[in-house]
Amino acid sequence: MKSLLITFLIVGFRLVQAFPYTTPRGTKELIIRDGYIAEEHETATADGYLLTMFRIPGSPANPPREGKSVVFLQHGLLCSSADWVVLGPGRALAYLLVDAGYDVWLGNARGNTNSRKHLIHSPSSAKFWDFSWHEIGLYDLPAMIEYTLQKTGESSIHYAGHSQGTTAFFVMASLRPEYNAKIRSMHALAPVAFMGNLVSPFIRAIAPFINQVDWITSMLGIHEFMPSNQMMVLGGQKACRDESPFQEVCANVLFLISGFNSPQLNRTIIPAILTNTPAGASVNQIVHYGQGINSRRFRQFDYGLALNLIRYGSITPPNYPLDRVTAPVFLHYGDNDWLAAVRDVQQLSTQLGNTVGLFRVPDNRWNHLDFTYATDAKPLLYDRIIDFIGRWNQ
Repeated sequence: MKSLLITFLIVGFRLVQAFPYTTPRGTKELIIRDGYIAEEHETATADGYLLTMFRIPGSPANPPREGKSVVFLQHGLLCSSADWVVLGPGRALAYLLVDAGYDVWLGNARGNTNSRKHLIHSPSSAKFWDFSWHEIGLYDLPAMIEYTLQKTGESSIHYAGHSQGTTAFFVMASLRPEYNAKIRSMHALAPVAFMGNLVSPFIRAIAPFINQVDWITSMLGIHEFMPSNQMMVLGGQKACRDESPFQEVCANVLFLISGFNSPQLNRTIIPAILTNTPAGASVNQIVHYGQGINSRRFRQFDYGLALNLIRYGSITPPNYPLDRVTAPVFLHYGDNDWLAAVRDVQQLSTQLGNTVGLFRVPDNRWNHLDFTYATDAKPLLYDRIIDFIGRWNQ
């Protein structure tokens, strides 16, 4: 098993490197196509990354105006801002929020297809990819939130994140607690912090070898995990379209990672999903999650005994102080989520400083990707989120 996994990783990474990087059809184009107003913004982090955000200030039916309350949406691992609009008008959370009168901002973490620039380092260098979701929470979210507040003139925002978008938030709000005061409400969709009860058999199989994965990729000079490239985009468009006999294979690949819920996946949007996903991530983001699965703790990156002593003053990394997260947090979870298990979400709820409540999606097959791609996300989840935001919009 171990030798097979190592061979798979080497071959897979070399294959994706063999194809040139191209930017797929992205968020701004989707927003404009769907008849909404799109703005593109860029901000710099304290450690030099240049991040692209997209703003939807209104639509022809709901024009922009000053004083709108702001909702900031942050994507998950290997994803991008496109996740919040891919379902289209009347269904996607970003559009529903705009229709409800909010000024909507879509973030992009360092390293994805929209945020691949640095003031000094190139994406072809190892230094560019020397980060995990720890740095996304410590630097990226504060930079994007500060920029959003400055541009809108608001003093606080509503925040919604999916998967890694929740992980990074918990990093920010625990290590930079001053940001709690800038959050009116935080909606955690498929919240990921504790991962000891993770179900996904694919991720479970890899987790015990996560240190070897880190070593192998470092030896090969590979620092980006699953970069988006022309081969993947074309493959998604050709193999997963409605007329393709392989469309169901594409669906099952998604299910094997996140959990099965066939009725909620509109196969027609699979090519659009795969045009923007995977959007790229650092190997260390994957390794950091693997460490959490193995340790059953929510803690900082484990560099090994010697480096931990130098960095942290102890042989093990410190836990994130979740009791310092005092922003009101709404935990939205699914029974069939193979990556954010119910027991792990329940454990998280007891650790946070201000949990408003645990909110189950009323579908016993609801999986990890349903939070952004499900056909019935609006009636089962988004309507409730928008209602909560309205109540906390003070």
